[in-house]
Amino acid sequence: MQADSEEKNYLLDSQYFTNIGGEEVQKGKINASVQIVKKTGVFDFSFKFEGHVVVPCDRCLDDMDYPLETTAHLIVKFGKDYSEESDEIIVIPESEGVINLAWFLYEFIVLAIPIKHVHTPGKCNKQMSAKLKKHTTKSDNDDDSFDMDAPDDIVVTDEDPIEETIDPRWDALKGLKEEL
Repeated sequence: MQADSEEKNYLLDSQYFTNIGGEEVQKGKINASVQIVKKTGVFDFSFKFEGHVVVPCDRCLDDMDYPLETTAHLIVKFGKDYSEESDEIIVIPESEGVINLAWFLYEFIVLAIPIKHVHTPGKCNKQMSAKLKKHTTKSDNDDDSFDMDAPDDIVVTDEDPIEETIDPRWDALKGLKEEL
């Protein structure tokens, strides 16, 4: 079995993300390097990604640059019908003999982005942070809540006052929370 190797480089810019039409990432600039090793009936792809993507901050919803550096691996085999044997192995029909890597590139990038993404302290939108702080409650055992004492903490103003009236029927439920 003789192996033949080839390397391709792609610049995945904002136009790429717009064309791919994915929801998670719509802007960015990633240099993608693809090492392709061709064997009889099998293509072994090794991907390397470096650059940044633009994602919304989970705290203030403003766009933020997220630096990205990751690798991925994909094995493509020829077969009768298209199938995904595992996360890293797919089979494409031999009659087609073509694979479009565009969507795979996008999926590898999205999988490298953490579920939670927030600005570094002090970089969040000040107005949105103020509203979040005003409407966020923190319980004693809530480990993953918004930290009001974090360095990006700001002074809350009364620009959007809300009078809070609580239905007296809810008072009976307060005792249940304390018992838990």
